[in-house]
Amino acid sequence: MASDDLALNTPPLSTDERKKKKKDGGWLAELRSIAVLILVVLGFHSLVAKPFYIPSESMMPGLLVGDRLVVTKYPYGYSFISPTFHLLPPMAGRLFGRLPERGDVVIVTPPETRTDYIKRVIGLPGDTIEVRGGQLFINDKAVPRKSMGDKLIPVDANTRCDPDHYPGALVRGSDGKPYCKIAIFRETLPGGATYDTADIEYSYGDSYGPVMVPDGHVFLMGDNRDNSADSRFPLDQGGLGGPVPWENIGGRAEFITFSLDGTASWNPLTWWGSLRPGRTGLSLHPDRSPAAAVK
Repeated sequence: MASDDLALNTPPLSTDERKKKKKDGGWLAELRSIAVLILVVLGFHSLVAKPFYIPSESMMPGLLVGDRLVVTKYPYGYSFISPTFHLLPPMAGRLFGRLPERGDVVIVTPPETRTDYIKRVIGLPGDTIEVRGGQLFINDKAVPRKSMGDKLIPVDANTRCDPDHYPGALVRGSDGKPYCKIAIFRETLPGGATYDTADIEYSYGDSYGPVMVPDGHVFLMGDNRDNSADSRFPLDQGGLGGPVPWENIGGRAEFITFSLDGTASWNPLTWWGSLRPGRTGLSLHPDRSPAAAVK
């Protein structure tokens, strides 16, 4: 009876009070929904996959500035570098860890930085890596390398063919448009991974090593061999400082979602015209078929 008496004696809410209560409850529900959505997105980016933008030419000819990729997080397991924004302090080991394969294109965050690079896995623990006159050697054996001739890469706002990096490479095609004429060499790593590299001229990175890859590390290089800050270069030169701990590998590059030539602006009408044709859906996995191997 006491509870019934209390209910009977409680004055009913006014119309304004009911509206305020409903409004406050609505805002809280909206905030909870937004918070849940943010957590879901961050969880997906940290554990499953995230987008990645190519900011440099270090992986030409396969990747161009302006390419947008999908990077999966789970193939090698998880480490302190996996969460979005790299908020965790460095720590050893990986959860559900698995080493990359030679030839995989991976995202790596160099020690002492929070900037993501994209490079190719060249050496695994125990491998001895050396570069002699631009020729890659693994365990004192030359990696098979075949000239594929020159490739004409269209010049645009994102691919400029800077003469300081590509001396004499800027040419006009039969269509009258500018192109960057790059010498292409196809390599086949131990295990069968085959991919194309760009070789412009002699550079400092054409002589390196020999260096043995320690346990729990991988050796990474860019496909644009004369324009890539990778494991051949020290940290103070913007490189990776030698073999990289596998904890610093953030994921594997899977495929290109789309590519922009750099002419797009804030105006949505310019977006479609800036799309590069023929790049959407390109796989970033190396060819491992026997037919592709350099003989």
